[in-house]
Amino acid sequence: MPPRRAPSQASATQSRSGSPQLPDEDETAYFDSVDELQQHGINVQDILKLKAAAIHTVSGVNMTTRRNLLKIKGMSEAKVEKLKEAAHKILGSSFATGVEIQEKRKRVNSISTGSKNVDAILGGDKTSCL
Repeated sequence: MPPRRAPSQASATQSRSGSPQLPDEDETAYFDSVDELQQHGINVQDILKLKAAAIHTVSGVNMTTRRNLLKIKGMSEAKVEKLKEAAHKILGSSFATGVEIQEKRKRVNSISTGSKNVDAILGGDKTSCL
């Protein structure tokens, strides 16, 4: 069997130049642009500084350390704190206490195949969240 060829540039541009792909209703954005920060009281000039520093998403602001944000020219400690607070408001918190995790684990049901041998091969009962 001959090796597969990579598509030529002409065919790649034809597929892109066709009708624009409309997003599905189920398709959601996986990131929030730093422009969202403006709705939470962040100055446009500060957003432009973030973009110049290659921080283009709210998640990027959230993951960047305060020390690295302070290295951006024109960013003060007060601005960095305000940026972090706004990013936290947009993204919410993914932190969960041990009690919350324990409550979630209580709602997990175990499902058996009905055969002890098959369960042993699969590594025990299968679990599913409800």
